[in-house]
Order: sequence, then structure tokens, then C-alpha cells
Amino acid sequence: MRADATNAENLLWQALRGSQLEGFKFRRQVPLEGYILDFVCFEARLIVEVDDVLRECHALAHDAQREDSS
Repeated sequence: MRADATNAENLLWQALRGSQLEGFKFRRQVPLEGYILDFVCFEARLIVEVDDVLRECHALAHDAQREDSS
């Protein structure tokens, strides 16, 4: 999944990696209870999910097209 990361995810990871944000350590794409979390800082008890607007629009268009053809 990291190879298929969005631009937004890559940019955010560059800012978070290596404890650059106030010394907090973030991990990327962490599995938790059947989900894959984009970014997580266990010390701060913080989960960051990044939405890709273009991917979401494509998925919605695909769903609408599938419903129309039913």
C-alpha cells in the first residue's frame, strides 16, 4: 500500500517521519482491529487518516455507473 500512496499521504509522511513533529514518533499504515490506519502516534493516542478527494470522486462515479447499469 505504501507504493500506492497518494501525494497527500507522501507529503504528510515527510513531515511526520523521524519524530520531526515536536518529537512525537508516528508510524505509517498500522493494522488495528481489521483496519489499516494511515498514520498513528501511540504516545499521543492520535490517529490520522488521509482522504484522497480524487480517489473518492472516482469511487463515487464508479458506484453511480454500476447502479445505472443494474
